[in-house]
Amino acid sequence: MLALLQRWQAAEPEPDPLVIETSGSTGHPKRVMLSRSAMRASARATEQRLGGPGQWLLNLPPTYVAGVQVLFRSVLAGTTPVVLDDHASFSDAAAALDGERRYVSLVPTQLVRMLGSPRDLAALRSFDTVLVGGAAVEWSLRRAAADAGVRVVATYGMSETCGGCVYDGVPLDGVAVAIGRDGTVRISGPVLFDGYDGQPGETAEVMQGRWFLTSDLGRIDDDGRLQVLGRVDDVIVTGGVKVPAGAVARRLREHRWVGGAEVVGVPDPEWGRRVVAVLVPAGRPRDLPALEDLRNWVAQALPREWAPKQMVLAEEIPLLPNGKVDRLGLERMALERMAAAGTGAQEAETDA
Repeated sequence: MLALLQRWQAAEPEPDPLVIETSGSTGHPKRVMLSRSAMRASARATEQRLGGPGQWLLNLPPTYVAGVQVLFRSVLAGTTPVVLDDHASFSDAAAALDGERRYVSLVPTQLVRMLGSPRDLAALRSFDTVLVGGAAVEWSLRRAAADAGVRVVATYGMSETCGGCVYDGVPLDGVAVAIGRDGTVRISGPVLFDGYDGQPGETAEVMQGRWFLTSDLGRIDDDGRLQVLGRVDDVIVTGGVKVPAGAVARRLREHRWVGGAEVVGVPDPEWGRRVVAVLVPAGRPRDLPALEDLRNWVAQALPREWAPKQMVLAEEIPLLPNGKVDRLGLERMALERMAAAGTGAQEAETDA
């Protein structure tokens, strides 16, 4: 892949666009066409935001945009990336870096696991910046990384924007962010894709003039930073109430005995969709609070009608190869665990 990107970068005249397949976390992957000029704009803006070019460690699949960007940034910087798969461990790969500035890109799950490993943590401290994206970066994770001496920058973007284009809530140079009347995030700038390969209709659906219409809900804070609230398709309509699954999951993850949490809507004959929490205990499963206690926990910060009506336990949250939550796999898991436990297990007794 690195050799292909080197030839693509040097090609004259302008080469054909790079084609990246989206993760398909909701079951509909697309082939995204990225021009060389867009990839260059993204890589140069990243260099400028991080303080200059550097050497990268590739710790993500090179078939997705985040991994491709690690390689392409290396090509533009004239540095040789270190590939994790060529080494026995993350710490060994980090030790192979010899650049003056060092960068790595991770997903939140990887960062959580590395903070729990003394060897990986020592390696993380050697990086000038650790980019973390692909999913929401919780405040508690940011704090844990900072307390451990790891400089984390949370990124937001997607394949259609050449990967991360908003760092710690602030757009990269040349990138503009706005919130539409429907509450969705819109992005413009030189990092935008050329369209979906062979899908002009779907391209037209997400492009409005110079703006790319994302599937994420967001708001601009008082300090001008973008706050992503969750995906439009993560809103569960249950009994006529719209429940933002991401917000409920974030609240659940703030509980001391919840190690991981996602919220999904499953078919329900009475409610249309039933709000179900898939939980990974932080300690022993028996220490996890009862459903009603967790509902009260949610209700302390969010509307009570958003609280999950059922919970199921899991050893881990299903993820796609790029680290994003597998939403289809999550729903299947919830349905399977509900069927195995019986529909009455850990189910709310009240509709309030």
